[in-house]
Amino acid sequence: MATANINVNKQNVLQLLTSGQEIPFVIPEYQRPYSWSDDEIITLFEDLWEFSIERTHSDGAKNYFLGCVVSYEENGERQIIDGQQRITSLFLLLRAVFSMLEKEDNKTDEVNNFIQKIKPALWKENEMTGKEDRSKILLRSEVVTDSGNLILRNILESGEADKNAKDNYSKNYNKFKELYIQKSQSSPNQIYHFVLALLNYSILLPITADDQETALTIFNTLNNRGLPLSDADIFKSYIYKKLDDTGKKAFINKWKKLETDAEKANESIQSLFYYNMFYMRAREKDDKSTTPGVRKYYLDKNKNRLTPEIIDDLTVNLQLWKVINGREAADGEEWSQNMDIRKILDCLSSYTNEFWKYPVSIFFMEHKDKANFEKIFLKFLRKLYVMLLTRYLEVPTINAVKVDILKLNVQIINNSHPEFYAGFEEKKLEDEYAVNAEKARTDKLIIAPHKNMVRMLLKVLAYQEDTQTDLLPGYWEIEHIFPQTWDSKYYTLNEEEANEKLEHLGNKLPLEKKLNISASNNYFAKKKDRYKDSNIAIIKKLGDSTLDEWNLANIDTNDTKVCEIIKDLLKAWVDEYEGKEDSPKTPEATPEELAMIKMLKEKGLI
Repeated sequence: MATANINVNKQNVLQLLTSGQEIPFVIPEYQRPYSWSDDEIITLFEDLWEFSIERTHSDGAKNYFLGCVVSYEENGERQIIDGQQRITSLFLLLRAVFSMLEKEDNKTDEVNNFIQKIKPALWKENEMTGKEDRSKILLRSEVVTDSGNLILRNILESGEADKNAKDNYSKNYNKFKELYIQKSQSSPNQIYHFVLALLNYSILLPITADDQETALTIFNTLNNRGLPLSDADIFKSYIYKKLDDTGKKAFINKWKKLETDAEKANESIQSLFYYNMFYMRAREKDDKSTTPGVRKYYLDKNKNRLTPEIIDDLTVNLQLWKVINGREAADGEEWSQNMDIRKILDCLSSYTNEFWKYPVSIFFMEHKDKANFEKIFLKFLRKLYVMLLTRYLEVPTINAVKVDILKLNVQIINNSHPEFYAGFEEKKLEDEYAVNAEKARTDKLIIAPHKNMVRMLLKVLAYQEDTQTDLLPGYWEIEHIFPQTWDSKYYTLNEEEANEKLEHLGNKLPLEKKLNISASNNYFAKKKDRYKDSNIAIIKKLGDSTLDEWNLANIDTNDTKVCEIIKDLLKAWVDEYEGKEDSPKTPEATPEELAMIKMLKEKGLI
């Protein structure tokens, strides 16, 4: 394996930018648009200004470190991987300074000196005459989704920017000029020390690699201060470079729309690629528990996974996340009108990690066009909820579901009714004692659930109320009906017992944040009025009840009630999926019947 060639060479601003005479700077297609705003621009200028004052009034050549710039060389140009925001801003700042110096009526020796130094840092020079060609700028942006590339070029060439423009290039350039004018008027002697500090004593650390892969590796290991370069940006460039001019235009239009739609849906293209990776893995029958890095997966040289068509898959998949994240029906998605589907998706969204997303996304992509999609999707989501909930209650770790989820992903392909186990672990029970012990164990898991599962359980309980016709509010808090802090003068309680029961499911309800704050730690009689104002049916019902107090006995009673509701619901959803929902329910054996069965077994009669 060849050793990567990396060059690290500390340089001041003038040295680094002037090196563009030999190897010009390019912001590659896959980079994000220039995004620095007033905050960053003012901070940069003021920091440099304060630094220049410190240098003027103290001995020694102090330096101001501006950060790293990671790049690689390709076709005689320097492709910027990290530091594009700083480099672009420095070019704009230097152009603004040059413009101000050039307009000076009285060109002192200092002014002429700085003008001559700045020219080769902005424009290509003629080797024979030494004159600059202002049409040959040392920085070029090729960011495919940035409409300001031409604006940047015009500013650096002409030194003019529309004062009413809304793009960041124009606004930042004008801000630099404004700051320069303010400082030169208030401190006319210090302004030249500022230019000197900017050019000679502001330091960057350029790190240059000989290929893109090495540069990206370096970038990923640095604690940079700029916007991170996502895998999606790299994939965009990879696809874009393979297309002809017509294909490039169509692809960029699709990408821009996807980017806009994803932002509106509070989803990222990076995440869409990640979900799609699991879909592609499922189609490849890959159920390995080791999850590859998304970049490594898509850029595998032995596979052709990054094609222009992938953007169509991402666009389709985004429709699902529009509904989940937006928490409302989406145009053109008839299934999203089904409130039962939206309710169960909302319940799943409270799962403790992202493993619920992969089978949901795969099922949607694989079966969305089926005539009975609503029906099969709802049944699948409900059973998936049972699987995720019960597994985590029993073993509260990510590994509780990881292996089975990856196997389920593969089963979903070409199969709208995959077989998978859901429910509490079944054990072979020999006697009444074992049956009762197992029942107590599962009841306890529901009554005193792991904290990560409380929201999933409260949501599903809230949605069992017939009057809860809409989704719960996007933001709600867990309300302790019996307060977490109580007055021992009012209640004489065993503190250890009370503290345990306070965290039981039977003492919790979802409540809007505003009402939760006003309810505070008041006792039930005082909180009932707040409950009545809630738009959440299950808590409004409690507020309208005839109860006038809530104590530990009420928690015990409610524990039993909600436990039975949850268990019946989980069983009903599994039976529904298995097609058993219409079968008669076998009544549970009474203790007397169990004792009789045990006696008959002992006598060998059964």
